[in-house]
Amino acid sequence: MLKRDFYFDLPKELIAQEPCTPRDAARLLCLGRQDGSIRHKVFRDLPELLTPGDLLVVNNSKVLPARLIGHKNGTGAACELLLLRQVRGDVWECLARPGKRLHQGNQVVFGDGSLTGTILETKSDGNKHVSFQFTGAKTLYEKLDAFGKMPLPPYIQKQLEDQSQYQTVYAKELGSAAAPTAGLHFTPELMDTLRARGIQFAEITLHVGLGTFRPVKEEDITDHKMHSEWYCIDEATARKINDTKAAGYRVIAVGTTSCRTLEAAAATYGDIRPCSGDTDIFIYPGYEYKAIDGLITNFHLPESTLIMLVSAFCGYENTMHAYKVAVEQRYRFFSFGDAMLII
Repeated sequence: MLKRDFYFDLPKELIAQEPCTPRDAARLLCLGRQDGSIRHKVFRDLPELLTPGDLLVVNNSKVLPARLIGHKNGTGAACELLLLRQVRGDVWECLARPGKRLHQGNQVVFGDGSLTGTILETKSDGNKHVSFQFTGAKTLYEKLDAFGKMPLPPYIQKQLEDQSQYQTVYAKELGSAAAPTAGLHFTPELMDTLRARGIQFAEITLHVGLGTFRPVKEEDITDHKMHSEWYCIDEATARKINDTKAAGYRVIAVGTTSCRTLEAAAATYGDIRPCSGDTDIFIYPGYEYKAIDGLITNFHLPESTLIMLVSAFCGYENTMHAYKVAVEQRYRFFSFGDAMLII
């Protein structure tokens, strides 16, 4: 298939700039996977739409406030580092701005001066390896909490009033550069209601990288090189998934990150088992799903790998029609937007 097959016209005003309040008041488009039927609900209606015994698999990765704005030691020039990946200890791979003016040995100072970063080397892709030094804290994460900002997607122009707005309520494992946004709609109260109805939860971890926003540049989508991300499925989650399947109930991935984690494990091992590693699985029409029976997801960018993943799950025609309806009905799109339930 071609990239342009996944294009749709999206009015700019439908790109959500802030989350819904309360979280579970977001709209929910329910899409029938087999027949393409569409119903319009609200996210807090979820308990009525699922069956007792169903299992929701959520990504518990927590977003690092990884955007650091500081100045170059010696010149005072403004610069920015975005932490992408831990290399070792307090050495991180970072996206630097302005990257061409930051060279090996240069220091960047943040906040009150108690956090500095030293440029160790520049990689072939322009990213930097940076060693961080700090005082007044036991870990670098404490300094990120003090001085860092959430690395919001480029289409969100409005600054957050509260950084927790870009975290799921069940986030616990630090490591993501972007939020697993389908989970932003859950509240503790809604999760309690779901559990009381007999709907279970299980957690996986996939640390979301900025590659999730990387556009598909190749016209033939099969030529696209997918980014790699680290994931982990523990024993308790593997057991819950297998028990749910054995009992005849549905495994529903909350978000494309949970979906990619489960499908990567199933593709690698033939089943769901405790495992961890890196995955660059690219799911597009023609892929046969092996692990999930349902999907909760937001509305994605035109021509993105994420809308391709959705199309592989419920069919190309069903997906593009649902997106057309969502635009006509003025659903809110992208990270802070409304949601879809596909079962």
